[in-house]
Amino acid sequence: MRILLADDHTLVRQGLRKILEARHDWQVVAEASDGRAAVSLAVEHKPDVALLDIGMPLLNGIEATRQIARRVPQVRVLILSMHADEAYVTQALHAGARGYLLKDSADTDLIRALNAVTEGKSFFSPAVARVLLDDYVRGMAERGLSDRYQLLSEREREVFQLVAEGKANKDIAELLHLSPSTVDTHRAHIMEKLDLHSAAEIALYAVRKGIIQ
Repeated sequence: MRILLADDHTLVRQGLRKILEARHDWQVVAEASDGRAAVSLAVEHKPDVALLDIGMPLLNGIEATRQIARRVPQVRVLILSMHADEAYVTQALHAGARGYLLKDSADTDLIRALNAVTEGKSFFSPAVARVLLDDYVRGMAERGLSDRYQLLSEREREVFQLVAEGKANKDIAELLHLSPSTVDTHRAHIMEKLDLHSAAEIALYAVRKGIIQ
């Protein structure tokens, strides 16, 4: 795994590099201390994963994620943050991040998080997942709504989980022995029933529901 590491604190970068390079098959190919440098290095090196601090100078982690997702979409971004707040998580996902890792759990969750995002899955620190679930339940109650997930058919639930795990439509089609066009139809129905508009929103919804971690 080739990794770009971006954080404005040198000691943090050194600590993370030590954890990462303890794995003999992992390599930190570049380091950045600000968001603009992170974007440039992502374009230059095209790492497998970019691990970005959310609060960097010149360009914050969310905006850097947005630019990386647009310019080198094959790079999977994992956000590193001190904030277990839904607003930050939602912004990061909408920008194109595949995961959100809290700094105070990085020593225990970092390896799992990087493995997850390189497999095309999403990852959220447990504390973040709890916040998202609590906010989701509270929002549903305030709107007087029942859980829309119950509207999905059995097949749609299968497709929903596979999409949330980051699998491409053609892979879902092969796994479920369906045609790609049928998967496209199921996916459209899922997004309509759940009022979701992107793969990132599907992943966030799945975490809130406890369907993926």
